[in-house]
Amino acid sequence: MVRTQIQLPEPLYRDVQRVAREHDWSIAEVIRRGAEVITRAYPHFKSNAGQGWQLPPPIPGKLLISDPSALRDALRTDFEAQIPA
Repeated sequence: MVRTQIQLPEPLYRDVQRVAREHDWSIAEVIRRGAEVITRAYPHFKSNAGQGWQLPPPIPGKLLISDPSALRDALRTDFEAQIPA
């Protein structure tokens, strides 16, 4: 095991003490279990550190309208159909 030191706000420390007391655990056990929960909630993922954010690849599909003005009119018509009168 690795030994480490942490600082907790007083209210959080009191809550950790309470949980430890209620379950007959050490404070270290409460912290370990909390760390296990948070690492499961945020699983490891491959990051592009240093590369910055990149736009995801496009979703494959076929655009049925190729004329930009016709596409704009189709989108406007679709949007207006959703607006309640």
